Amino acid sequence: MNGTTRDRDEEGRARSARPRDGLGRPLPYGAEGVPRQPEGVVRTPGETVREAQRLLDAGMPFHAHEVFEDAWKSGPAGERDLWQGLAQLAVGLTHAARGNREGGARLLRRGADRLTSRSWERTSGGRDESAQAGSEPNAEAGSEAGPEASSEAGSDGSEHGSPRTIPYGIDVGGLVAWARELADRAETSPAAVDAAGEAPRLRGRGT
Repeated sequence: MNGTTRDRDEEGRARSARPRDGLGRPLPYGAEGVPRQPEGVVRTPGETVREAQRLLDAGMPFHAHEVFEDAWKSGPAGERDLWQGLAQLAVGLTHAARGNREGGARLLRRGADRLTSRSWERTSGGRDESAQAGSEPNAEAGSEAGPEASSEAGSDGSEHGSPRTIPYGIDVGGLVAWARELADRAETSPAAVDAAGEAPRLRGRGT
């Protein structure tokens, strides 16, 4: 047994202290990196979506994936595929932006397939609001409480599990289409993928 000590975070969990760049790539010790996301943060679904969108817009999909990871670890088991699928999209974008186009495309398609399975509807009774609204992208916008309230809280005020709260205003169909289109493009084009420029809109355009 050697005397090497492992890096640990403030909670004592093993975690590399090596700095990383905005795409999560390790940098030499002593280099100025981008702060990592804290692990184990419990957020409401709305907070998860907002924080992940902020990171995606900043060109930090690796960090966004960590936010989705917290959601699947702390949320209901029935919603795990929703958050894992979103995490896989973020990791796929990360790899594509790093130059690993084939690996990125594979992860993007894997995440799209997980979202397409819509397993959270079978396990928790959830449904996609956009399917109910026809061509209107923001069906909940007419609520007096506003889009955030109607997408995050059900009629009983619960944060999780209500048919009206799944998937929390997330544009599942748009994300699936985005992921598959980017996967095809990443495999066939030698051009580098711009993480910020290719960032998806989790709740559709204009949100």
